[in-house]
Amino acid sequence: MAGSIVQQLSQEFKIPSSRWLLAQCILAPFPNFVGNRIRAAVLRWLGFNIGKRVCFWGLPTIIGRGQIHKKLSIGHQCLFNIHCFFDLADAICIEDNVVFGPQVMLITGDHTIGSSDFRLGPLTPKPIHIKKGAWLGARCLVLPGVTIGEGAVVAAGAVVVKDVAPNSVVGGVPAKVIPSIVLSS
Repeated sequence: MAGSIVQQLSQEFKIPSSRWLLAQCILAPFPNFVGNRIRAAVLRWLGFNIGKRVCFWGLPTIIGRGQIHKKLSIGHQCLFNIHCFFDLADAICIEDNVVFGPQVMLITGDHTIGSSDFRLGPLTPKPIHIKKGAWLGARCLVLPGVTIGEGAVVAAGAVVVKDVAPNSVVGGVPAKVIPSIVLSS
């Protein structure tokens, strides 16, 4: 009995990532829209792979286990609006010049369907790749294993369940190509 209590307590109080915890402590005093480049600099200093001229208008929520700083890669000159959410069960790669609207969610963790007495099956994470120049609108959701093509636009509120072709616009639930919008180069 004492062994199971100790095991339970150790699981409950395990710090998922000391680097991420330190980043949150350092950046806590900065309100949204203040210290935009400082957030990126602190994360870079703590070992996160973040390019130059990256702006975080608010610190994103990041979840995951292990060395999450190695699972997130952000290119140069990216912009992240407030309240974004990154699930780092697997890798997330964001290339150069990508823009995120507020509350964009990237989910890499997926589960198989379990037995009828407990439907949550084993974790089956899959990476997400956002290619150069993409724009993800407010409150869109990108699910595991998806690649957003170069220059693509994901409309606000879209749920992206499959890859998005380069220079296309998708929207809806599930996201589908919106052919009536013409993109300029």
